[in-house]
Amino acid sequence: MLRKIFFPLLMGVVGCAVLVALGAWQVQRLQWKTGILDQITATITAVPVALPDDPDPVADEYLPVTARGQITGTPISVLVSTAENGAGYRTITAFRTDNGRDILIDLGFLSLDNRSAVLPTGEITLTGNLLWPDETDNWTPDPDPSGIWFARDLPAMAIALDTQPLLLVARDIAPGSPTVPMPVGIQGIPNDHLGYAITWFMLAIFWALMTGLLIYRTTRPKDA
Repeated sequence: MLRKIFFPLLMGVVGCAVLVALGAWQVQRLQWKTGILDQITATITAVPVALPDDPDPVADEYLPVTARGQITGTPISVLVSTAENGAGYRTITAFRTDNGRDILIDLGFLSLDNRSAVLPTGEITLTGNLLWPDETDNWTPDPDPSGIWFARDLPAMAIALDTQPLLLVARDIAPGSPTVPMPVGIQGIPNDHLGYAITWFMLAIFWALMTGLLIYRTTRPKDA
């Protein structure tokens, strides 16, 4: 009897062990990713500081800052679609700070029909977060001749608007703007490890059931 069931039992134990280990690894990854997201959230919501003289793309990612100055560039419209507002454009433009630095600012959303809305003139105060977006790949189309872009390409936008490759994503604009701010958040950062863990554990249960069925069929007395 033991000889009959040895191989299916071995395969069942090994298979279940591998699948459970993969599920446990995904649980560990979930804990790690949750910690990272909590850390990012804490950074995003911290007290804003002045714009650093030489911000670092790694150390200062999501840094909350406040800057005063004037809009100086022709707006770039980046095609987007949001659950709240539907299809429209992110509005990116050049901004000269009070101390003469030219940076990029993301003022937020404009609807398709409101793309030509007049942006604030005169001095404004922006509060938001620094971001170095990674939205382009080999399949991202080139900007349309009409001025519509299909992703936030920071180096290319900085060249187009003659600014530093530095982007401030606004969450508050004073005294006001026709745009709806699209502030930095963790919504776009994937965290699918719980789903992966559940999948591996369900496969382990299925493997165990199939192993039990195979052993039962192997040991069942043959019909006369």
